Amino acid sequence: MAEEQTDFVIGRHPAVAALRSQQAINKVFLQSGLKSEAIDEIRQLAQRRHLVISEVPKQKLDQLTDHQNHQGVALGVAAFEYASIDDLYANAEKKGEEPFFLILDNIEDPHNLGSILRTADASGVHGVIIPKRRAVGLTSTVAKTSTGAIETVPVARVTNLVNTVNELKQRGMWIFGTDMAGTDYRDWNAKGAVGLIIGNEGKGISRLLKETVDQTLTIPMVGTVQSLNASVAAGLLMYQGFNSRHPVQH
Repeated sequence: MAEEQTDFVIGRHPAVAALRSQQAINKVFLQSGLKSEAIDEIRQLAQRRHLVISEVPKQKLDQLTDHQNHQGVALGVAAFEYASIDDLYANAEKKGEEPFFLILDNIEDPHNLGSILRTADASGVHGVIIPKRRAVGLTSTVAKTSTGAIETVPVARVTNLVNTVNELKQRGMWIFGTDMAGTDYRDWNAKGAVGLIIGNEGKGISRLLKETVDQTLTIPMVGTVQSLNASVAAGLLMYQGFNSRHPVQH
């Protein structure tokens, strides 16, 4: 069942992506006196959708967006809608591909989630699954960091990740997770229906979730710092998934 929350889409690229999508938008706030091609495009897209446009001073926009870098534009949106697991499967089917899902275990930083969505869109991931508790949801910061990918990559929000992963396995999905003592990720063959679990930066994948994994993958590191930012680790793994699913044709 889709859920809703009131929020703002902020920044020029995210605003254009939202206005071009089917997302419900209540109102468009533009900084008065600001002129640029991007602002003109936003105004035209908003007028085409018969939306109310409010020209407001910069201070008002600062206040609405909690002093984030809004670039002179904010959209009052009805909600970021969460998808269902079936929506994720439907997205893969629409593209004629085996499903490739990303499962995020307690990612708390909205910038990380936004970056992960951006790479998920680029690398052909069909959907992302996040938990309802102890993790960031879809917020305006996530939307801005994702530079529009929040509109193209469906995100399902579930009560229990372990139950969801077990359901995916019953539907024939092979589940991979990250671990210090796993197979070198460069040998990962992600063909077929696959789910990739990315753990929290500090704590990794929770114990019960780790027990559901069919195979663990590790990213070899030769430096002194023995951990990667969650969005960087996710990016490397998603692209290895892409490489094995879409090999270079020589």
